[in-house]
This record gives sequence, structure tokens and C-alpha cells, in this order.
Amino acid sequence: MGVYGASNAAWPGDPFDVTSTAVAVVDAEGLIVHWSRGAQDLLGHPAREVLLRPAAALLADGDPADVTAWLRGLDRGGEGVITVRHRAGHMVRLAVRVCPLSSPAGARSWLVVAGDAADRRRHALFQAAARGLLEQSPIGVAVLDTRLRYRWVNRALTGMEEPAPAPARPRYDTAAARPSKDETVARPPDEAPVRPPEDDSAAPSTEDGAPAGSPAAHAAAVTDALAEGAGRQVVTRHARQALLSGQCHVTLEPVPPHRGPAGGHRPGRSRLRTFVPLFDGSGRTLGVCYAALDVTGQDPARERLALVNAAGAHIGTTLDLDRTVRELAEVMVPQVADFVAIDLLDAVTEAATPAAHTAPGRPMLRRAAHLSIREDQPEVIVAIGEPTRYPARSPQRRCLATGLTVRETVDATTPWLVHDPRRWKTMIRLGVHTHLVVPLRARGITMGVVTLLRWQNAAPFDADDVLLVEDLVARAAVCVDNARRFTREHQAALTLQTSLLPPALPEHSAVEVAHRYLPADAEAGVGGDWYDVIPLSGARVALVVGDVVGHGLHAAAGMGRLRAAVQTLADLDLAPDELLARLDDLVLRLAEEAEAADQGAVVGATCVYAVYDPIAREIVVARAGHPSPAIAHLTEPVEFPDIPAGPPLGLGGLPFESAVVPVEEGSVVALYTDGLIEASDRDVDVGMERLCFALAHPDRPLEEICDTMVRTLLPARPRDDVAFLVARTHVLSSDRVASWEVPGDPAAVPAARSAVVAQLSRWGLQDVAFTTELIVSELLTNAVRHACGPIGLRLIHERVLICEVSDGSSTSPHLRRARSTDEGGRGLFLVAQIAQRWGTRYCDEGKTIWAEQPLPREHGTPRS
Repeated sequence: MGVYGASNAAWPGDPFDVTSTAVAVVDAEGLIVHWSRGAQDLLGHPAREVLLRPAAALLADGDPADVTAWLRGLDRGGEGVITVRHRAGHMVRLAVRVCPLSSPAGARSWLVVAGDAADRRRHALFQAAARGLLEQSPIGVAVLDTRLRYRWVNRALTGMEEPAPAPARPRYDTAAARPSKDETVARPPDEAPVRPPEDDSAAPSTEDGAPAGSPAAHAAAVTDALAEGAGRQVVTRHARQALLSGQCHVTLEPVPPHRGPAGGHRPGRSRLRTFVPLFDGSGRTLGVCYAALDVTGQDPARERLALVNAAGAHIGTTLDLDRTVRELAEVMVPQVADFVAIDLLDAVTEAATPAAHTAPGRPMLRRAAHLSIREDQPEVIVAIGEPTRYPARSPQRRCLATGLTVRETVDATTPWLVHDPRRWKTMIRLGVHTHLVVPLRARGITMGVVTLLRWQNAAPFDADDVLLVEDLVARAAVCVDNARRFTREHQAALTLQTSLLPPALPEHSAVEVAHRYLPADAEAGVGGDWYDVIPLSGARVALVVGDVVGHGLHAAAGMGRLRAAVQTLADLDLAPDELLARLDDLVLRLAEEAEAADQGAVVGATCVYAVYDPIAREIVVARAGHPSPAIAHLTEPVEFPDIPAGPPLGLGGLPFESAVVPVEEGSVVALYTDGLIEASDRDVDVGMERLCFALAHPDRPLEEICDTMVRTLLPARPRDDVAFLVARTHVLSSDRVASWEVPGDPAAVPAARSAVVAQLSRWGLQDVAFTTELIVSELLTNAVRHACGPIGLRLIHERVLICEVSDGSSTSPHLRRARSTDEGGRGLFLVAQIAQRWGTRYCDEGKTIWAEQPLPREHGTPRS
């Protein structure tokens, strides 16, 4: 065929761009029956001049019969290069492809597609150059769409960004064009290319529609994994800037050291990144072309600067001391040293303030972190947390004493190693040739030393290395000092919280209690919620839960003051509503003090105060802006009693009211802060329903009930402090209580004494009969002489023996020391000497004077 027949191998792939090619149709006689606009643009001949004319007339030379014979021989089509004459007279070389056409009547014609051979050759060269750039060049290239998703990536970028292993089920976006056989598909280096099945329609598909196992699906799987690589955030940020600005964006980014996909340590690198926005012919944005080149080692000065910048981003990400020193070690190895060890003074690890200069002697250094280029860490002879015990003349001791960097050569004759055979053997075996020790010093305080070794890196530490390491260590030292200060303040906050909350609730025969406290600031561990159980006279007990406005140390300090105030007021045996009124006055004074001191702190609180009486089997409750307690009865549904809602503490001017609620034995009373039922932004009614569910079956252990409340009502990280107290009620049986009405006549006192002695004998308490008889005599005599109204006497046998004398007078007795010439005035003084506790409580009808005596252990009873 000569000019007509060219080898198909000369033009691999598809050299034609269908938007710019010439298309013609030649019939069986060799006449042109169709002439496209592209053909007219390419050869200059309008359709009217060539239609129904022989195609051979356009050739530069050749016989029309040869052309017809050649076309008839192309049963399956063919392609080649021909020379034709342009309408202007010059010759044009065309790359042509011929496809036979058949009509229903059997007539044969040919479709001829042609393009400028010179343009196609340039296109082929361009493709070859692009293929070499993408497949053989160290430049990593990827294409991202407008949603910043990876749509195509070459092999160089896949290895550069170190993606995580591809997921088991690859994902492919059907909107992305499927890679052709010429495209570079991102695969792991050792993986063979995946061949697509011959029939894609028969192959199973991925989630997004690409045939499973196809190059498209595999490319999508790898690019999805690449999106989770180390540089994902950096690439996304700069690609978004290129999209928004429509301009090329170039940056030199340090890549900090990190753990690779196999868990090994990856050193820090410097990466030149270029982001070019992509547009179509109409100017519409298609995506971003991302190119990256690893320039590590090409410019030492730039590399040092990049390492310092990477250290600034990598060190001090948290205020955790251990993590901060580990981050310093990760920056050093292997970029600067083959091994690094960080040793801190005991004073630092204990969060105390170390001295500005080291004291004489040998301060204790402990290993805080170390890292090696080798996974087995053969250099390590001191475990994390153990004392280092460096010799007296070691570089570490000299550095710690002087505060200066020590750099020295290591060999078999190094003097200080002679006194440390274990280190000498290790260093000589590894071939360590240089030793560099830098003080970890910030804000005038030396906190430890950093030791660097080299053996695999043949270059010894030079002056530039010393400056670089000192800069890195100085930056890290500030972060270490910040972590140390935070740890010290954290411990102080926890100590404050521990001292303010009750370390252990007292045991009481009236109730069995359990509690939980969950601060919103879990790291600081402090907040403004509190709980308390306060023993009262007459075998009663007070249950308290409060909530101070705010979080942190200010709230904790306010909580401590209010808790102390509640305990003091409870000791006066005030009624719950009166106690809250006194507490409200205190909060008002605290608010005035804070305002006068211009502290800017908000002072306010809520509180619920309940008094349970195991003899009367009732609980008296008052609340100040606090949720009502929940009572889980044994035989009835969980109850939220209607307690009058008083105002929050600190408003002033509004009264508080209390309510009496009967409680059967074995019921569970739950007092809680609002954070328990308002967690997770849910409605309060939903929280109360869940609380009812958690309190169901009150016969369960209280600790189990508390765990259920936490699990059912609270999220993993509550936004508000939560404190709650659950108490199971017990009653005091009637055989443990004896009471008498005493006439207001002095002659009735001996008879009352006799009745008390007889009751003590029935209880088996003859050992305390004499002191009890004396207490009863003094209290009854005072009531008969100085009080009015009915007089009552009651003995309660609980953990202690309680003696109570009630009368209708509201006058308060006073303890005083009688003079030697006084005939009386010694009664209460004697009572105070022989009783464990004594006091007075008031009620609507008068007052009650009570005294408690300890009992021998075998006579005490926790409850009945």
C-alpha cells in the first residue's frame, strides 16, 4: 500500500481529538459523499467543491484506482499517514483512520477520520513527556475535585504521603472518569497491576458502582486511603485556598516526625507543594492539581529551619508532661541524633518548683523518655521512670551543675566511662562516636538534661548541630515547664476539692448512703456541686445536695464555704426552711464582698436540705431553686414529692417553705443536682423518666443503683457538674424508744429517775445507769424550775444513748461556771462533763434539751 498502509504500532492508542478532526464518507466508487466542517477547516475545501468528486483528487499523487482498491481491502478498517493537497496549494500530512460502513441494501462505503500528523506527533510527544513525569519523576501528582476528594494519584505521591492500608471494601465515585490504560494508577509499590474483567457488567460492583477489581476501583481504594495520610489536613487547607483564589499556590511545608503505617518511626521531612486550579474551556473550575516534591537534604539551612518549625508544631500539643518529653524525642530522632534520652529532676516529675540552680551534691535524675533509630533500643540501660545514676564526672552531671551544653568525643579511653562499665560496654559495642548533652532549662530553672548520641550517622555533632539542638531544647523546655506548672496547679486543685468534699460519709443507723460526684471539667477535677450527710440530735440525719454557679476553683471555693455553713447551721438544729433562709443571707454577703472586691465572680447557688427522722418515719424537705428529691417506695412507683420551690440562694427577700413526706422503711431517697436530669440537651421530663427507671427496684444495692443512674442518665462527657446522693431509710423500732410525761413538780423527779433506771436495766445498760440518772435529774430539775408547759422525757437506744427533756418554753439554757459561793448553776456544767454531746433544738411548741452518751461496743446497735 505504500503511502496508504502504515503500521498500527506507529500510532498506539487513540491519536485523534474528536473535537478537531476531519470526517469524510467515501462511497464504493471512491466518491466523497460527506464532508465535515472539520475537514473544511483542515484542508480549506468547502463541501460544495468536493462532494461527489473522487477522493483521490485530493491526494498529492496516486492513482484513484489504487485508492479504491485499498479502501475495498479494509474489511475491518485500517489507519495510516497520507499526503493531501491544501486548497491553498501546499501539502498537508494527515494521520487517517478508515472504518467500513454497510447499508441495509448491501452498499459499501467508508468513514474516514483524519487529523494533522504533525499535531498528532506533538500530542504523542506531549503524552510521552507527561507519562514520564507522572511515572518516573519523583514529583508526586494528584488531581482533586472541587470537593477536595482525590480523583487520581500517581505512584510517587502514594509513597510520599504514606497512606494507611487500603480498606477492605474500596469506594469509587461514579462521577469521576475511569482511568484509561495509559493512566498511572496509584498502587502499593510491590503490588501487580490489577486487570479489569473483560465484561464489566458481569463483575461485582463496589458501593459507588465501579466494578470490583477494576483499576478504577483500586485507584479509588488507594486514594481513599491516601486521604487519611499524614498530610491530609495540609493538602486540604492549601487546595481550598487555590480553589477560592483561582491562582497557583506554592508552599514549603515541614512534615513532622510521625509513626508510619507499620508503627515504625518516620523522620520529619521538607516538602515543596504546588496547587494549581484546573479550568475547562468555558472557565468553569474542575478541581485542583496537586504536586509535591520532597526536598529533604537539598538545603541544610532550610532543613534546619523546617525542623525548628516542625518542632514548634509537634512539641507541646498538650499539657501532659510525659507526652511533651516524648514529642521532643520524636523531633530529635533520626533527624538530629541516632538516640536521645531525656532525664528530669525528681522535683519536676513531682510537679514541685525546682531550684533556680542545682544544690550541692547529686540531685536525682529520672528517665522521662528515650527514643532510638532501632526498634529494639539496644542503647537503653535505664527504664522509663528509673533513676539514671550518672557518674560524677559524666557530661550529664557537668551539664546539670553548670547549665551549659557539653559536647565530647566518645571512645574506649573516655575518662568518665571508666567509672560506668555498663555504659562503656554499650557505647563501645554500638560504635558511638559523639556525645551531646544539653540542659533542659526555662524561666531560669534547670529541669533536667537531654542526651544525644550518634553512631550510625558518621558525622560528629558540630557547632551548627549544637545551635540547632539548643534551640529545639529551649523551645521544648518552655512546654515542659508549662506542663509542670499545670500539673502542680492540677494537684493543688484536686487537693482543694478533696479537702472540701467529705472524704467519707459518716455511718448512721437511720440511713444507708451512696453517692457520686462527676465534675464537668474532668481534667481539673473540681466544680461547685457538693453533697453531705450530717448526724442530728434525736437519731435524725440531714441529707444535703447543693450546686454553686460556675465551674473550676472559684466554684469549688464557694462550695467549700457553703458546705461549712450548712454544717454549722445544722448543728443548731434549725428547721430546713429556716436553715435555707440563713444560708441565703450568707450567699448575699458573699456576693456583696465579691462585688466590693471587683472580682467579677458570680455568686449564687441552689440547695436541697432534708431531715429524716427514723422514729417518726418521715422526712422534712426544703429546697432553694433545686430539683425536688425522688423517693423510690418499695410498693409504689417512684415519687417526686411536691416540695415548695424556694428561690435560688443569693436572691434574698423571698421565704422558704418545707414539706413533710412520710417514708416507709427500705425506701430510697435520691437527692441530685440539675446536671443529672438535664444532660445531653434532652428535655427535663425525659431525664426524670430515666431517673425513675434507674431508681426502680430500690431493694438493690445502693452502689448498683448509683451505677445505673450514671449509665442511664449521663453521657460520656457531661457538660455540667453532677452530684447525687441516694439513701435507704431505716426505722428505729418502738422497743428502742421510751418516753414519759413528767408533771411540773419537783417531787416527780425521783420517780422519773427510777423509771429511767428500770428501762436501762431492761436494755441491759446498767453500766451507764448512774450517769444517765444524773443527766435526767439535772435536766428535769431545770425544766421544772425554769420552764413551763408540759414536760416530756425520752430515752433513745441507738448507737449512743440519747436522753431528751422537752418543755413548752423557748428560753435557751446557758452553760456557765458557778462561783464557790453559789448554791446552784452547776447542772449543765455537770451534764457537759459526763455527756459526749449535748444541745438544744427548738420546735413550734417549745424546745428540747438533749444529751448523748457513748455506749460500750457490745451494746451499740446500728439499726433495728
